[in-house]
Amino acid sequence: MWEFLVRSLDASTIFTIAALGELIGQRSGVLNVGVEGVMLFGATLGFIVAQTTGSYLLGFLVGIAVGGLLGLLHAFFSITLGVDQVVSGMGIWILGFGLTAYIGSPYTGPLGMERIPSSLGFSPFFIPGIVLVVITWFLLSKTSLGLRIRSVGENPSVAEVSGINVANTRYLCVVVSGMLMGFAGAIYSLDYNPVWNYNFTSGWGFIALALVFFSMWNPLTLLAGSVLFGILWQFSLNPQLVLPGVLSRYIWRTLPFAITLGALLLMSTRWFRARWGAAKPEALGLPYEKE
Repeated sequence: MWEFLVRSLDASTIFTIAALGELIGQRSGVLNVGVEGVMLFGATLGFIVAQTTGSYLLGFLVGIAVGGLLGLLHAFFSITLGVDQVVSGMGIWILGFGLTAYIGSPYTGPLGMERIPSSLGFSPFFIPGIVLVVITWFLLSKTSLGLRIRSVGENPSVAEVSGINVANTRYLCVVVSGMLMGFAGAIYSLDYNPVWNYNFTSGWGFIALALVFFSMWNPLTLLAGSVLFGILWQFSLNPQLVLPGVLSRYIWRTLPFAITLGALLLMSTRWFRARWGAAKPEALGLPYEKE
């Protein structure tokens, strides 16, 4: 049971970091549905670099860098060119889905390096993940930069009149967003599951995306949701540890995605939007052209 708890919290750390990236971007008004694609790029390129150089540090740095570059690409299309943000994000996901399969196939198999040291079995990224949540909450809620980010996500026209550069603020958020997603992908491939395989993130990016909506754009609620989904994910992999002999493990593996779908359906209802919809950034997904 201890191993089950440890692995659950390790999974929740990856969900948390990836979802935090998406949350920061969404609070500035930019939606990126390509979280899965960015994570695949960060995981694959981080894995390849770490394996070929023997350096975990370089692997993580490459994962973060490629995430930042993909964030910059998404920002260029959605902010500068005004392309539909969903289309741009889907393009990144499709690109990641196909290209990582091609460039990663020669490296299929285990990483072949000594595992990253842990404390009591916990990932060394567990505590930093919590710290990132607190920092994000403080930044968005208590700082002038956070106020600017929330302003451009709510009403960019008013923010521009107030002297805030909407484009620059959104660019900053979307690039940082991509860096966190790429970092989460690198953690997955270098620490949580250091064995490369085709599409090995298995929908984690979509769960992270759903967690942002599930959290009502609140970093602290997002942390709680990530822990819940980390437990659900680990339970879906090892149901016999909790409910031995009850249903097939393949049925249990649908549980995290079924709950994700149920949560999104609930949030799409008129009742939910009327009661909680104010938490959603008003300008989310809408292009802005300076007048």
